[in-house]
Amino acid sequence: MRKKLAAILTGIFISVFSLTTVSQAQTTNNQGLNAKQQGIVTIAAFTAKGDLEKLKTALNEGLDAGLTVNEIKEVLVQMYAYCGFPRSLNGISTFMSVMEERKAKGIKDEIGKEASPLPTNKSRIELGTEIQTSLIGAPASGAIYTFTPAIDAFLKDHLFGDIFGRDNIDFQSREIATISALASMEGVNSQLQSHFKVGFNTDLTEAQMMSLISVLEAKVGKKEADNAKEVLNIVLSNR
Repeated sequence: MRKKLAAILTGIFISVFSLTTVSQAQTTNNQGLNAKQQGIVTIAAFTAKGDLEKLKTALNEGLDAGLTVNEIKEVLVQMYAYCGFPRSLNGISTFMSVMEERKAKGIKDEIGKEASPLPTNKSRIELGTEIQTSLIGAPASGAIYTFTPAIDAFLKDHLFGDIFGRDNIDFQSREIATISALASMEGVNSQLQSHFKVGFNTDLTEAQMMSLISVLEAKVGKKEADNAKEVLNIVLSNR
């Protein structure tokens, strides 16, 4: 009788432990973006839109959330690859003004790490090809690259080699920034769809993608959020 009772209690313990483990795993998988990642969303979005007043607010909020100065600089630098030099430069100029104002108030923000030198044992195009292949999940191919080989070289050499090869922010942060920027621009849904896929390849979760869209809706605009949700649903339906 005692042995039977012990076996029953053991079974109950195992069941409870299993349910707790599953619940914890589900909680982990359902976590959205953290405060720093949410800061990247709005910084990238308002830089892409050219809304410098709202960008100023987003930059302050990003710093308050724990983003370092160099992390924000890196996001603003990367933006030129997706929304052009003018808006990237305007974003950097706005950030300089924010830093001056915060310094005048006695706020000391963490500078953060500088990017490490690029590897010397391979060319930038070799490095970029490796990074691009890793993020896409296969070697890049398509008629556009055959039609215009120069754009293929620029993407591999410069975007993925020079920019994505810098290590002071990780690939997830870069994709959060890219998705947020593209979601805030019109006429780039094919690229947005591609970067949602790349985002999943960096192990961003569906919950984090939905969190990103929620930030867009709350801080940027319902139109941008609705469009991003439609594009994400296409990606999810094909996974």
